[in-house]
Amino acid sequence: MGRHKRRWLAVALASPVPHYTSCRQLSFAEVFESYPTRNPSETVLYKVVAENLETFLQLAESDPNRKGLPEYVKKEFYDYLGCGILANGFLRLQCESCKHERLLPFSCKGRGFCPSCGGRRMSELAAFLVDEVIAHVPIRQIVLSFPFPIRFWIAKNPKLQSKLLTTTIRAIRALYLKKAKKMGYANKCEIALVTVIQRFGGSINLNPHFHMLWVDGVYDVSTDEAKFQEAIPPTDEEIRSLTETLSKRILKYLKKKGYPIDDERDNTHDDNDETFFDVQAASVSSTIALGERSGQKVRRLGLVTPGNFEGARIDGERCASYKGFSLHANVSTKAFEREKLERLVRYIARPPVAMDRLHQRPDGLITYRLKKKYKDGTERLLFSPLELLEKLSAIVPKPRTHVTRYHGLFAPNSKHRSKIVKGKVNEKKKVKADTDSELPERPEKTKSKMSWAKLLNRVFKRDVTECHFCRGKVKVVSAILEEVVIERILTHLELPATIPDIKPARPPPQEEFEGF
Repeated sequence: MGRHKRRWLAVALASPVPHYTSCRQLSFAEVFESYPTRNPSETVLYKVVAENLETFLQLAESDPNRKGLPEYVKKEFYDYLGCGILANGFLRLQCESCKHERLLPFSCKGRGFCPSCGGRRMSELAAFLVDEVIAHVPIRQIVLSFPFPIRFWIAKNPKLQSKLLTTTIRAIRALYLKKAKKMGYANKCEIALVTVIQRFGGSINLNPHFHMLWVDGVYDVSTDEAKFQEAIPPTDEEIRSLTETLSKRILKYLKKKGYPIDDERDNTHDDNDETFFDVQAASVSSTIALGERSGQKVRRLGLVTPGNFEGARIDGERCASYKGFSLHANVSTKAFEREKLERLVRYIARPPVAMDRLHQRPDGLITYRLKKKYKDGTERLLFSPLELLEKLSAIVPKPRTHVTRYHGLFAPNSKHRSKIVKGKVNEKKKVKADTDSELPERPEKTKSKMSWAKLLNRVFKRDVTECHFCRGKVKVVSAILEEVVIERILTHLELPATIPDIKPARPPPQEEFEGF
């Protein structure tokens, strides 16, 4: 495809007029039912971004004394507007038997809010962990969330995020080793876990929290083969004690480093970046930072009852809260429940916006239906288009920050990792030394990437490498990147040959709020 297009990846098919042959053919209904066409430009999210992006950027840069949004956030928006658009280039796929062709557009590979790329990354990580990393052992999910000020500092400072994660893992590790000792496991034991750092909450707000998949037990690493020892599930009292321990340790560390515990902002950042920090701080507290409603709460719809439920104590099995910290450890999978484990990984690695819950009203305002009602009865959130873009910008992660971490025996630098993570066996012959003694077989490096076709077959049970007209094998014949050729092909197939327009910035006032 060329180095300048290396970050684009094919994600969805567009079906042109088929070439009819003497092979057995399917009806169009059968073809489209087996693989529906993705048209991102017709979604609510795409239209809102295309129509309001320039206005939002102008609003963010309206203060001459402040710097606007970071370049990586702007790039995320512009790349999203090119995701899945055929006019940006595509691959030609052709059946070897009937010569029927399909066009495959490229994607943006965004890490922020793109539903398509986020969905691919979600399914890819789930397949990799289940197939390559986690053995057939019980897994327990432990989720830790933080008070509002700490959420802002974690989102702003990746090093602080790593430090708090290390503190959390040490406390939980001590609990597992203590339980192992009580059960009589006297040998050297170690833990193993994978952490997915989720940056968003259910209301498209900035809410960094830790989803940790713990092997529900310990490994005895005193021998050549790591032996798994299942642990007794933690009790409610142990979870309450652990929550209190974590909160005390984290607050002590933050006070030692000079963080103001009772404020959502600190004074350690550069004034040039203050606009974006205002956006992030507002997203943490579910308020609006820019525009006419600056400083006001996000509007809610539903049977709202008066009362303040922020910081309310969470009650439930293996679930506790203390001083704004919340720890939940009641979700688990058994060793044989591999499909359930894969669904769990998909859940914790899901993209931030559920497209089926996003709707635009006739007056132009956007409603987002919550998966679960708030305790005050809120069922949906109401955003203006600019408010929605503000929330999306806040959850875009910084470049080169890892959101998936491996610890314990899963850590890449663990000397015992090969005992539980075998990898793919190298099929090449063993290399013999000069003494004719055979060297031990080395496993191949495992690949975290799964092909687009395999992912679709795994998640949706659709084999896109097979022609839906004659059941022949489909292969890539060319990559079309030149604008002239793209336009000729799409025009011939009566498909949109131009990139959707990005609306220019509108002068103030950008919106009206009559009735609110």
